[in-house]
Amino acid sequence: MDSFPPVTGDYPTDPRVPLLTLAEAQDAVRLLLHLADDSVEGQEARDLAADIGARLPSA
Repeated sequence: MDSFPPVTGDYPTDPRVPLLTLAEAQDAVRLLLHLADDSVEGQEARDLAADIGARLPSA
């Protein structure tokens, strides 16, 4: 069985930026709710907004 070669290279030392800030996530939820209507896509936007909103900490 062959083994993998050792990993070489430099890793970034800068602090990582979160994928989304809380404010950005809250804005995304607001935009999704703006798109919510009785269409299939609107209902999906409403469901997604509710799912994401439930995961966000209260500010």
